[in-house]
Amino acid sequence: MRSSLRFVSVAAIAAMLAAVPGSAQKTTGPKERYEMDVATASGFAAMTAGGRKPGVGGMMGMMFGGGPDNQVARTIELRLGANQPPTKPPVRADHFFQPQAKLGASLPLWGPEPGKPAPHDDGNEMPDNFERPKGRLLLYWGCGAKAGPGQPVVIDFAKVAAGQVPPNLFTSTVPRIREVMASNSASYAGWPNSKSSKAVPKDSSLIGAHRIAGNVGPEINFTLAQDYMPALNASTAMQGDGSVMIRWNALQPATGYVAWAFGGMDRGGGNSDMIWWTSSASQQFGGGLWDWLPPATVGRLVTQKIVMPPAQTSCQIPAEVKKASGEMMFGNLNAFGPEASFAYPPKPAGNAVWNIDWTAKVRFRSHTMLMIGADFGGMGMPNDGTPAEPAKKKKKCKGPLGIPLPDGAC
Repeated sequence: MRSSLRFVSVAAIAAMLAAVPGSAQKTTGPKERYEMDVATASGFAAMTAGGRKPGVGGMMGMMFGGGPDNQVARTIELRLGANQPPTKPPVRADHFFQPQAKLGASLPLWGPEPGKPAPHDDGNEMPDNFERPKGRLLLYWGCGAKAGPGQPVVIDFAKVAAGQVPPNLFTSTVPRIREVMASNSASYAGWPNSKSSKAVPKDSSLIGAHRIAGNVGPEINFTLAQDYMPALNASTAMQGDGSVMIRWNALQPATGYVAWAFGGMDRGGGNSDMIWWTSSASQQFGGGLWDWLPPATVGRLVTQKIVMPPAQTSCQIPAEVKKASGEMMFGNLNAFGPEASFAYPPKPAGNAVWNIDWTAKVRFRSHTMLMIGADFGGMGMPNDGTPAEPAKKKKKCKGPLGIPLPDGAC
């Protein structure tokens, strides 16, 4: 295994080049690109992470004081892209871990099966079960007891052509950043996949050496000093003015926070108002705000008040949002984290051509789900201690644009 001292941070390389006026060093490659997305999910988000379906026991535990300490899940997504075909189809690779990762000797990355279309991965497509939305979508934004001027922005779906997403709905300021995709790679493999998936143990650690070996290029080796981010512990509380206060614990590795919430899902008929709120100071929804973002990008968004600074630990959902949403709101709090970037071989001295074999990037974040006014399907206990009536089966909730919400969210 190559020594980790030979690995070069892409950020450091960029800084060195920027410091040399007129530098015009030529590069080739990389032949391979690798991305590893590492997330910590807490609270209800932990119960649905990785496609899990929340059990009755876990939901009851949440209701009676269970928090992030006993509801934490860790997830990993692996993506390998190469500019050359595999030595023998299909595309195949293994990510080898140290024993402390507790993921077995390796996780297998597989490419799309021959004859089947490559997965959608640019974040702009509608899901396969997309249904044309009905009613109206009301957009709110910003932390505070009251909604700011010009709110809500109302989108009437009855006036929208079938299948057409309303213009300016999703943010263009904060695009979803994913450098390794099937659509931009001659060869692609990922994990989890149809052949392999598993839950990441709670006591897993990623610190140490990592090796990726496959049939589309040279081996990738890097050493991580950053581990999973801590869990977010968020609480919500109704205020006397009708607003909702969100509070959370500060995470030392966090570079910034963003929160969002949906409302109106508990109102029947299919033609009622859907409410969508975000903590951003301007109208910014979707995109990279609910994904991974580089620290430099997050720093810029903090100055623009699109992302909350790392020192902030509370935000109010305006009273107008809660009133319009009805009894239940569903949302999320996202803590952006650090990144680790690597490239091989090291940059040569002078202006010699830099022939890059591979690059690798590891991205971190922590997130938790916000459940405001939820009764968990009627499984709670009334104030007098008598058992609750059995819950009636509810129709699956859908978020804005008819996108289904996770199981157990309504």
